[in-house]
Amino acid sequence: MFEAIVAGLISGGAILLGALLGLYLKCRYKMIAAVMAFGAGVLISALSIDLMNEGFEQSQEPYGMGFAFLAGALVFVLGDYFIDHNGGKFRKSTHGMEQNMKSEKPEASSGGAIFLGTLLDGIPESFVVGASVTTGGAGGLVFIAAVFLSNLPEGMSGTVSMKMAGMSTRNIIFLWLGTLVVTVLSAIGGYLFLGSASPVINASIMAFASGAILAMLCDTMIPEAFKFGGRFVALITVAGFLLAFMLSKV
Repeated sequence: MFEAIVAGLISGGAILLGALLGLYLKCRYKMIAAVMAFGAGVLISALSIDLMNEGFEQSQEPYGMGFAFLAGALVFVLGDYFIDHNGGKFRKSTHGMEQNMKSEKPEASSGGAIFLGTLLDGIPESFVVGASVTTGGAGGLVFIAAVFLSNLPEGMSGTVSMKMAGMSTRNIIFLWLGTLVVTVLSAIGGYLFLGSASPVINASIMAFASGAILAMLCDTMIPEAFKFGGRFVALITVAGFLLAFMLSKV
């Protein structure tokens, strides 16, 4: 269990680190976009090679995994739609934040909605992070690194949105600390539950998380990285995928 706690702290701690960077440093949006693109590439590799492929090898149930995969994507899209329409619109959007700051009447963001949005993104990831500890190997390390890289820009952009909404630095830090606690608990849950679950249930949960993560990448990270970083972020995404693939195979 100690390994799961450490893994959860590493992957979830990226949100808090990103928050501190967003509070005290003026980070260039192109840099945030580059981190998003690289993290997206690593995550695509991790969910396709390490999660879906491993889940199929365990269960040999392609139809069940397919249903769980689509269910994960649907839950994320519906949850994301609800959160976006209740004040969490700019929790990851570098382009949206820039336009909001240029506007004479910036659109307010809700700290609670940003928090819920972060949990919507982070809980499936953290659950699999905890499960990856039970299997060990390079695949688990690659997935933890991928989640770290995806959480870093989320903490940065979410913090800027909260500052624009008028939240105090203290409240912002407490909110992200609460997020870190939930992600660590999710990692522990993944370690305890998936470590003893049947192969079919294990594979279904990994497929559900994969669907949610892929929907998040297509909905937010990749479009925003391309919109603000330009066409060359495609090469950064490819580099992230290739690095993750090589690390999982070497």
